[in-house]
Amino acid sequence: MSDVTTNDALTLYTTSWCPFCTRLKKLLDEKEIGYTEIDVDADAEAAAFVESVNGGNRVVPTALYSDGTTATNPPASQVRAKLAELAGA
Repeated sequence: MSDVTTNDALTLYTTSWCPFCTRLKKLLDEKEIGYTEIDVDADAEAAAFVESVNGGNRVVPTALYSDGTTATNPPASQVRAKLAELAGA
């Protein structure tokens, strides 16, 4: 798990070597948007979940929102919009 503030509304499935993961986390950190991070290289159950929502492929970053929906490699703007929707804004 990352050192960022956890957020029950957003879980990011990532890897340490993924440039898209690094970019998304950097943009969310800049906007002070908290998230829970799970490294799929270190968690077989998480890797299986990511594969299950991405047609059998282990694609990261994958975002899981509190309403159960997912997004594959979402732009930070999409993540912010979804979190605002979940917050009722």
